[in-house]
Amino acid sequence: MAEGFTPNYAHPLTEQARDCTVCAAHLPLGPNPIIRIHPACTIALISQAPGRLAHLSSVAWDDPSGRRLREWLGVTEEQFFDSSTFAVLPIGFCYPGKGKGGDLPPRPECAPLWQDPLLALMPNLQLKVLIGAYSQKHYLGDRRGKNLTETVRNYEDYLPEYFPIPHPSPRNGIYLRRNSWFEEVNVPHLQQLVHKIRSSGLRSEPI
Repeated sequence: MAEGFTPNYAHPLTEQARDCTVCAAHLPLGPNPIIRIHPACTIALISQAPGRLAHLSSVAWDDPSGRRLREWLGVTEEQFFDSSTFAVLPIGFCYPGKGKGGDLPPRPECAPLWQDPLLALMPNLQLKVLIGAYSQKHYLGDRRGKNLTETVRNYEDYLPEYFPIPHPSPRNGIYLRRNSWFEEVNVPHLQQLVHKIRSSGLRSEPI
């Protein structure tokens, strides 16, 4: 992980979020909210919830999924972990535990409590990358397609505010091979948007 990475900037609201224990009774490994917030951020990465590895390290996307996500965004590790550019704001802040088919869904208490207040701390946001079905359901509601594939295929319907993508997990390798259009068409457009935003002059120097 890049040197100089800082998970949060000093603000009472981010400290409250990091100390949140609302879902503690339902979390098998206990609460460990993982977010990255900074008022200069221009791009928000909104996913499902941290996985077990992120829970143990307290750092989101420092894993194989993160490497693929950085490839899709077209940024280096150092650029990705620049806390003044990319915000990390999952639908559920804590690892929810393991279910039969993978990680459990994000806890339902989290998003209504924290999404809007923390987004309000980042007035320079130009793009919200919606990673996976849970974030797309929360932000797109009835506007989303009948399934994730349809939503992602019609990503231009949600621009300029949102860009829906599948989860970059290695487990989705078969899905990506069956839907090669995503990396052939959608990813280049996403990279262009990210490059344009990062070059727009709104971002500050790395913190």
